Parts: sequence; structure tokens; C-alpha cells
Amino acid sequence: MHFVTFERAGSVRIGAVREGQYVDLHQTDSRIPASLKALLALGADGLQLATAAAEKGTAIDPAEVRLLAPIPDPGKVICIGLNYADHAAETGAEIPSQPVVFCKFPTAVSAHGDAIVLPASSSKVDYEAELVVVIGQGGKHIPEASAMDHVAGYACGHDVSARDWQKGTPGGQWLLGKTFDTFAPFGPEMITADEIADPGALAIELRLNGQTMQKSSTSQLIFSVPQLIAHVSSVCTLEPGDVIFTGTPPGVGAARKPPIFLQPGDVVEVEIEGLGLLRNPVEAEPAH
Repeated sequence: MHFVTFERAGSVRIGAVREGQYVDLHQTDSRIPASLKALLALGADGLQLATAAAEKGTAIDPAEVRLLAPIPDPGKVICIGLNYADHAAETGAEIPSQPVVFCKFPTAVSAHGDAIVLPASSSKVDYEAELVVVIGQGGKHIPEASAMDHVAGYACGHDVSARDWQKGTPGGQWLLGKTFDTFAPFGPEMITADEIADPGALAIELRLNGQTMQKSSTSQLIFSVPQLIAHVSSVCTLEPGDVIFTGTPPGVGAARKPPIFLQPGDVVEVEIEGLGLLRNPVEAEPAH
């Protein structure tokens, strides 16, 4: 199933995608929560209700709503650095012995179509196409062998990065360089896990103003989705609606000669096999 979150008449709702249109699940069946995060917390029972509602509900034209990120308010936005073998080779970095983990604040989350806002305090904002994993069933110390049971679905993601903050400030401000507002677009839909046979075998591509900048496959992941879930959950409890950005392939702007960074007026597209296309324009931060 394909889920979206949207705003209509001042109310935030979740919808199922049916033949290119949206079905308001809560309006169709009041037992279904109005947020995808709350629906995922219901587990299999919630998904059964959603499936039935998607078939009988009244369709809404997407032009009538404002699309939001599938999970607009994740409790955790967990990100993995240096997780593609071909990207490690591009940067000359040593393959890590365990996942490199950092986070973004939930305020960085934005939707398909929203502008990526270039902060006035950075001149080196980079692009990074990423597969996003959405957690369904939560847990702590999740075994790798059963980790996929905890995946609700997947989405296209974009880990926007201010390189001058990430690497050029005292101590290397990874968190602040990654978490400016609008620096975590993902969507436009969440595709449920049952529709993706192997998240480790998906073509992934990023285009900047129509030009392909990144093109690879999730087969290049150094640490697989189950390995990431097992590793992160050994430290913190994962909860329904948490999201994991799983790393980026080669072709990032900072590694190019000369480097290429995002500019006002740019349009960035992330496309992942089976998950659709995430498109975001780029704007300068308004003067304060």
C-alpha cells in the first residue's frame, strides 16, 4: 500500500493512494487514526483497517490538498554516514567497522515540493540521495534476523548537508550541519514493506536541474537495513514512525572537482526504484 500525509481544510490526515488519488482513511473509518505514526503503532490491525478503508473510501484529487512528509513529526530522524562502498571509494575513506550514526532534529523534516532553504550562514550546501526506512513495530535490542519485521515501509529521502558546518567548524558540527530546517525532505509516499522485495537491490538516482549527479544501487550498502536496525536498537528504543536515512551513493557535490553546491533556483530530484520521485526546489533564506 502507498500512504501519504496531507493537509486539507486546516486538518492533517493520512491517505491511501488509489489510482493516483487519495482516500482520507480517518474520514472513511473513524477507528483509523488521523496520523500515520499513530496508525503504525496499531500494528497489523491498523493496516487491515487501512486496507479496507482504501478500497471503499471516496477519492480526493491531490490538487485539493497540501502534501506533507509521510511522517511529518518522527520521534527520531536517524542518519547513517559513509554507508555505500562506492561512495567510500569516491572519498578515499576507510570502510567503517560499524555504522556511522548521527541524527537530524524533526524540525528538519519537509515534504515533496517544499523548498530546501539555503541558510545565510552556509555557502556549501550539498545534496545526498538516500533510501529512508520507516519503523513500524518498535523495540530495543532487535535481533538482525527479525529486524525486517520492524519495518513499516520505505520512501525516497534527501540528506541535505551544510559541509562548511559539518567539517569546517570546531569539532566538526555534524549535527548542526545536517539539521537546518528543510534539510530532511522525504516522500512523497511511504510504500509498505510488502511491496519492496529487497531494499538492498534498488536503483537510486539524484538529478540536479535534470542532470544526473548520483546513480547507484542499494546493493552497495555497506550495512544492510537489518544490520542498521539491530545496531541502532542496541543503543536506543526504536518507536513507530521513527525514520532511518540509510546513507548516500557517490557523486555528492563536495567530492567533485570543482565542488558543486546547491544554489537558489535549483531543482533536486531523488528517484528510487519502486518508491517514486521526490522533488524539491532550492531557495535562499530570506533576509532577517
